[in-house]
Amino acid sequence: MGRLLTSKATYLMLALILLLAIVAFYHTYKPLPQGVSYEGNVHYVQDVSLLYDLTYQSGDEGKSEQQIFRRIFEAIDNAENFIVMDMFLFNGYYDQGETYPAISDTLAGKLIEKKKKEPNVDIYFITDEVNTTYGSHQSEWLESLKQAGIKVVETDVTKLRDSNPLYSSVWRSFLQWFGQSGEGWIANPFGENAPKITARSYLKLFNVKANHRKVVATDKTAIVSSANPHDASGYHSNMAFEVQGDIIDDVVKTEKAVADFSSNVQVPKLSYEKAPSGDIGVQLLTEGKIYKEIISTLDHVQSDDEVWVGMFYLADRQVVKKLIQASNKGAKVRLILDPNVNAFGQEKIGLPNRPVAAELLDDSSNKIQVRWYNTAKEQYHPKTLFVRGKGESTIIGGSANFTKRNLDDLNLETNVKITADSDEAIMKEMTQYFTRLWGNEDATYTLPYEKYENKMTIF
Repeated sequence: MGRLLTSKATYLMLALILLLAIVAFYHTYKPLPQGVSYEGNVHYVQDVSLLYDLTYQSGDEGKSEQQIFRRIFEAIDNAENFIVMDMFLFNGYYDQGETYPAISDTLAGKLIEKKKKEPNVDIYFITDEVNTTYGSHQSEWLESLKQAGIKVVETDVTKLRDSNPLYSSVWRSFLQWFGQSGEGWIANPFGENAPKITARSYLKLFNVKANHRKVVATDKTAIVSSANPHDASGYHSNMAFEVQGDIIDDVVKTEKAVADFSSNVQVPKLSYEKAPSGDIGVQLLTEGKIYKEIISTLDHVQSDDEVWVGMFYLADRQVVKKLIQASNKGAKVRLILDPNVNAFGQEKIGLPNRPVAAELLDDSSNKIQVRWYNTAKEQYHPKTLFVRGKGESTIIGGSANFTKRNLDDLNLETNVKITADSDEAIMKEMTQYFTRLWGNEDATYTLPYEKYENKMTIF
């Protein structure tokens, strides 16, 4: 009898392992939802605007230049037919005693005011369930939008591939059925003024997946950004690019895809203003297509090119390899990285950027140069590659950090690729931006590599 029970237990264990293996395999390699991993056509326009936020030290005084959301608010005011927004972090949660710009309140107020004054303007707001702490509670900002008649979509990230398949196979098989809502009792990681959450919400959080996009489209313009309308992110340094014309339609298509697999909200075909044709190529990229173009751009770097990277997280192995190869070709490779010392008031240990920077310097025989952004409580949050050539230059920027989770068809991300003659205004502005920060031209923006030097690598 004991031997029979042992045999049954063994078969049960093998069946369980097989089940989890099947679930893990399928959700790692399953087809992506339709419209995800999008590569738009190259459109040619006359102008692209660089927008940026910078927080920095000028002498003993901290200063902040804020352009991105000021321009987004103007775009909301100027819209005549529609507004489509997809924003990852959208809340005003933080620890008591801290002071941040009220971006979430301001954005919600702008959208609500727009809908009240111009009810015929269709407004769609797409976001990640991080703002309800994975379904643990309602969001006062999202609820206020809904009450004003704005169509809100919380992305169903379970339709995406799993970035943590060993854990997610267990969660999908046994835990997801219990839901996340209920009377919370655990401190919210977003801050002391955030609602307490359920343990089941933490269990969903550990799947580590997100709609990480930060993009705005109206009938007049599109803005692809690295900035969140999140109070505690209000002083982060960020970068965005504004474009008019047919790329607006590409943004709407990619956001319609998210609405389609996440909700019953229907995003119809929306009309937009055309833009005069020009010499600047712009292309909308999402998810894995961003990865493809980053690798292709680095593969085509020439010996006399300049490669600039402004990045919050740099860890992807292929990107690291291609940066080293570009340096070995003779290109001048310079990186401005966040030192990864804090996240919303919590101390961090420098991962991933510090060991990656050590590897880049070591494997390039110190030809690659790294400076750290001089952060305080904020982050250096751009996600931008800029290759300046003698004839033509390329920019790839938006929401995607250079990590596997951000680039390999796991998170939802939106970037724009810009190609143009190096004498175009946008390329000159990019050069001025990076040289200003690199050379500390009018303030202490960046610090030498030795400030956060890490002799160890983790690879």
